[in-house]
This record gives sequence, structure tokens and C-alpha cells, in this order.
Amino acid sequence: MKLRIEVAAIDCLMVRLFDHIDEANMPWMLAASQRLNEAFGAHLVELVPSYTTLMVQFDLPPGAARALIVQALDGLQPDTGKGGRRHEIPVWYDASVGPELPVLAARSGLGEAEVIRLHSEREYPVFALGFAPGFGFMGLVDERLASPRLSTPRKRVAAGSVGIAERQTAAYPAVSPGGWNLIGRTPVRLFDREREGYSLLQPGDRVRFVAVSRDEFLVMGGDAEAQG
Repeated sequence: MKLRIEVAAIDCLMVRLFDHIDEANMPWMLAASQRLNEAFGAHLVELVPSYTTLMVQFDLPPGAARALIVQALDGLQPDTGKGGRRHEIPVWYDASVGPELPVLAARSGLGEAEVIRLHSEREYPVFALGFAPGFGFMGLVDERLASPRLSTPRKRVAAGSVGIAERQTAAYPAVSPGGWNLIGRTPVRLFDREREGYSLLQPGDRVRFVAVSRDEFLVMGGDAEAQG
């Protein structure tokens, strides 16, 4: 870890801890988030953690904020606890709702069942939220499943769609445009204004995708309309 502080705006600093995405970064990012929350207290407007950085928005003079960051992160050690919550998210893996499932299988030289096994056997940390409310960027998927984003994004991706982009994976919380490789769909509601904190997932949480049948998916309230 090498601390660097970059100016993002007049009242916002970007704290960079790493240069490359790695699951091993997460304990450091969680520890840094906790220290900065405690150090800034009521002067913290917003703290947004990501793969390698934390964006800190504040209502202090910039010089004072920078000094506070340096002081807060001095001697930082990784969080050795279990981190956030653990979620098991059911997914119906099928080409009708995940059109790139057979594409990924052909590209990797694996069968569809093997793609499903590889995707669902890992526990993924949630690195960051972004793109849309409740959209959790997770990783890292098995290298054999890594796939570039679609050259032409879809205008409409169904809510709950589970996809892969490079070595990241995510589930769309709402209907939106998107260019990820879709391999299935979850019935779980990922963003809900009636839920405390709105988003089911938070940075530092861990996610395990669990394969379910079409019937199970429907019983859970899933929408089986084919993805265009």
C-alpha cells in the first residue's frame, strides 16, 4: 500500500491506496474507511470507497482535510475481521435471460454447466457501488470467464440480470442500458427505497451466487421474460 492524496474538487480529495484491482485490497480499504469516518466525524459529507481509492468529500478547509487524512491513515493496518455481510443470491442461469452464457461457454472452450459452476463456486467481495443505485461491482471471476464488454451495449437490460465484464461480475438492480455479458437473472431486489440504506449490497460485503431452477426462480418472484 502506498498512500497518495489527489485533488478531486474544491471540497473533495481522492485517497489512493493501490494501483491495481485485487481482492487482497479489501481489508485495507475497509480499515481506511473506518478510520476516515471516525476522523472526520460530522465534517464528513460523503465517503465513497472503490477498488483502489476512497473519495472523501468534506466541509473543512482543504489543507485541514488533507492533514486529517494523513493523520488518520498513519500506521494503517488491514481489517482482519470478516468484513461486511455475506449474501447468497439465487440465479437462474439460462440463455433466455443470459444470452451470453453460450457465448462465454464457446469462447472459453467450456460447457455451459462448467461456466455456471465456475461463476457460482466463488465468494465475491463487493468492491464498490456505482453506475446505478444498488449496482455492486464484484470480483474477481475465474480468468477463464473474463470477457470484454459488448461492443454495442444493449438499450435495455432487465432488472436482476447477472453479468460479467472483464473479471468483474454484477447484477443489475433495475432496468437500464448495459454492455455486460449476461449469463442469468436473479429474483432478488437489490435496491429498495423501503430498505434501510436502500442498497442490499455495500462495499466490503461478500456474495455467493447460487444456481436455481426456472421453477424456483419463478416461485421467488423472478421475471422470466426473455432478454432481447
